[in-house]
Amino acid sequence: MTSPNSLARQFDIKFKKQLGQNFLSDPSTANMIVERSRITGEDTVLEIGPGFGALTIPAAAIAKRLIAVEKDHRVIPVLKNELQANHLDNVTILNESILSVDLLSLAEKANGKLLVIGNLPYNISSQILIQLMSSRSVISRAVLMFQKELAQRIISSESCKDYGRLSVMIQYLADIRSIAKIKAHLFTPKPKIDSEVIEITFKPEIQNPATDESFLFQVIKAGFGKRRKNLKNALSASELEIDTETAITGLMQAGIDPNRRAETLTVPEFVMLSNCLYPLVRHC
Repeated sequence: MTSPNSLARQFDIKFKKQLGQNFLSDPSTANMIVERSRITGEDTVLEIGPGFGALTIPAAAIAKRLIAVEKDHRVIPVLKNELQANHLDNVTILNESILSVDLLSLAEKANGKLLVIGNLPYNISSQILIQLMSSRSVISRAVLMFQKELAQRIISSESCKDYGRLSVMIQYLADIRSIAKIKAHLFTPKPKIDSEVIEITFKPEIQNPATDESFLFQVIKAGFGKRRKNLKNALSASELEIDTETAITGLMQAGIDPNRRAETLTVPEFVMLSNCLYPLVRHC
């Protein structure tokens, strides 16, 4: 791996904070992440934000094909140069924001599900995660690097301070595990906090699913919308447009004390609450 500082000087590139550009500068760490990603020669890998190719090069050396989505056009000549130097010709580069990419169409062209990897820009990490959740039918797994505080929100369990809307949504849809912790000094420029790599394996079938998934996500949003309120008040003050009596009825039917707060509910309890509220809201 050529050092990011050397490449930036060679190609006269200044790092842009607004693009969340923190390039991994340690080759052993990059190789470790790719190894733990369990990429095979049968995989089509979608990489979000390849940058100068720290993960791209070891991943493409294993994968059948790699699609690299890079928003910053200045970086692309550098990436192409690094790929050429490593004799890799199975990489397609898309100069786009990942948020504008049609993942369903991409998977269709690839004739199979995508394995997603990436060092995500912090400012849009949550948006990318929601995009992946909505496209999960064409994604086998995602191995993503987040700044530590967001990673903790993703893997946090009930009654923990980091547990929230994102925790419940992703844990309903997928099995989550942390596979690596990466110190800040291994990036250029050095970010203020450490990072963590999370493996997200979307469930092919959800046991005890919600009656209506979209409504479940509305209930989760409502519950955490007023974190300091108990559930009966949070739900009745939300966009669900239900009164306190309806909120209490749904909570009692779900076997949940109306005075509990959202952060104390497990994922199955949120599903039960959603399923109990759904017929009540539909008939309001």
